[in-house]
Amino acid sequence: MFNNFDDDLSFESRILEAGAYFNNPTDHPEALPIHLSTAHNVEDLDGLQDRYDKKGFCYNRNRNPNRSALVEMMNCVEGGEESIGCSSGMAAISSALITYTKAGDHVLSDKTLYGESVEIFTDILEKYGVETSFVDFTNLEEIKANIKPNTVMLFTETVSNPMIMVPDLKKIADIAHENNALFIVDNTFMTGALVQPLKFGVDIVVNSLTKFANGHSDAVCGAVTGKSELIKPIYALQVLLGTQSDPFTSWLTMRGMRTLELRIKKACENATALAHALEKSPYVLRVSHPSLESHPQHKLAVEQFGKNFGGMMLLELPEDREKMNKFMRSLNLCHYAMTLGGYRTTMAYPPMSSHSNFTKEERLAIGLTDGMLRISVGIENTEDLVNDFLQALEKAYA
Repeated sequence: MFNNFDDDLSFESRILEAGAYFNNPTDHPEALPIHLSTAHNVEDLDGLQDRYDKKGFCYNRNRNPNRSALVEMMNCVEGGEESIGCSSGMAAISSALITYTKAGDHVLSDKTLYGESVEIFTDILEKYGVETSFVDFTNLEEIKANIKPNTVMLFTETVSNPMIMVPDLKKIADIAHENNALFIVDNTFMTGALVQPLKFGVDIVVNSLTKFANGHSDAVCGAVTGKSELIKPIYALQVLLGTQSDPFTSWLTMRGMRTLELRIKKACENATALAHALEKSPYVLRVSHPSLESHPQHKLAVEQFGKNFGGMMLLELPEDREKMNKFMRSLNLCHYAMTLGGYRTTMAYPPMSSHSNFTKEERLAIGLTDGMLRISVGIENTEDLVNDFLQALEKAYA
């Protein structure tokens, strides 16, 4: 099949065929190859039908070996039946939300979400007649009080970005299902290596694989995971919208995810140590990390996460821009980056990044002050990392 061509063909024809198909292809390579082809040839119409029936490979926008491998990985990591690989975390979120909302529907969302997730509701879905209410998802009574007869979906994050709040997944799932609504959760901060929301009754999990899952700050990717009957319509929409992850990015993400458990547990260890050290500093107003007993959902975090509380924290300093700048410049092991979840410790300033489109009043309404820095903890030596933060604080604020 596909290997016979006449040696008498001209060079310009032969150069297109030579090496395209191997007589003895390698079998079971140790590392996943990269399949960059936009299409896969079939021999005849029967072969085409067989590809369709067996979910084989025809056209890259429908399926690709690297993306299929990523799907298999996500099913494993999140404990789901089916997944789709997306071009970004925002593509994953928007694909899921658009699939399951229509004009006249109401969505109940956590008010402390990542800023651009909020904008999907307010700038995109609202334009097409979908109403969204934003409430405190750590307050179950507030959730119940704001559900409407036309509420079709509840949406939150496992750990909120950037406020590091922890919602009760099981109880919120029960509330959603009692009201015939779907419950969708963004698990980017924790990943399935630390918690699998589907086991708590969540219907659909979305992830920005760009972050801790890939962990190397070199690929933008996302995924949606859940039961097959829920993912199938999202996949159909994805094929039409073209929100799929490309082969090389899928391959990069797969490579990064092989070491996910090792990396994220080291990040958790570092974050816990750093949070406890910073909480004792006289220069720090507040630290938000679920490992701290001072965290309002600490006990719930222990129930849901065990001993690993994630690598994300919120650090609040006095609102003195000059001193904050000096603190940032004095750090050696933490750098400013418009991302998170990499192997190095990084920071971001939500008022000028994730929540830059919010007014100051809107930021304060969710508790976000101008003195807050979001810290993504990496896998450095723990003592080195803690000492670096403490010396930087001393230089800036002493």
